[in-house]
Amino acid sequence: MRKNERMFLLVTAVIMIAVCGFLTLRMFYHNDENVSGPLLPVPENQLPPDEETPKPKEKEKVYVNVYFIGQNANKEEVYKAVNREYDKDIDGTKIKFAIDCLIAGPRQNEKTKGVYSEIPAGTRVISINETKDKVVINLNSAFENGGGTDSIYKRLYQLIKTAKRNTDKPVYLYIEGNKAEVIGGEGIMINQPLNEKSLEG
Repeated sequence: MRKNERMFLLVTAVIMIAVCGFLTLRMFYHNDENVSGPLLPVPENQLPPDEETPKPKEKEKVYVNVYFIGQNANKEEVYKAVNREYDKDIDGTKIKFAIDCLIAGPRQNEKTKGVYSEIPAGTRVISINETKDKVVINLNSAFENGGGTDSIYKRLYQLIKTAKRNTDKPVYLYIEGNKAEVIGGEGIMINQPLNEKSLEG
């Protein structure tokens, strides 16, 4: 009986040792699998579509037309439309920006191509008031000065063409706060609102 007990204890001890060894090995390999290694970069072509960096949308360019005077292919004098890049967030309304560009005159590279303006130096915009019904352009008195009848006609047509190209509203010209009915020393009559027939009497 004592011999059988020893045998039982021996077998039990062997089994316990085997179980403990198995558990120890299992814990060792399990922990080893969870050890974090260095993260490898994901190739760009494998990035999911929603994780790709979106490209900024390029802002569409907008231009206004401003009318100066130049020559056509036959060397005849004509009104020439030039472009000015326009940004409504910076430049305000199209009509205001266009008139400001008209008063500023042609750029140097345009002048070298024979483009010029009959609007006198010293002309400035006092105000441009735009409502839902009309646009009022108020210029200083320098706009009327000098140049004779031909020059005054040309500067008025520059103004009319530029204004009507950049707004569909009726446009009125004021000089020093007064509605312009007669311009210059020659007494050129103006029919308002401004249009291509305003100077036909």
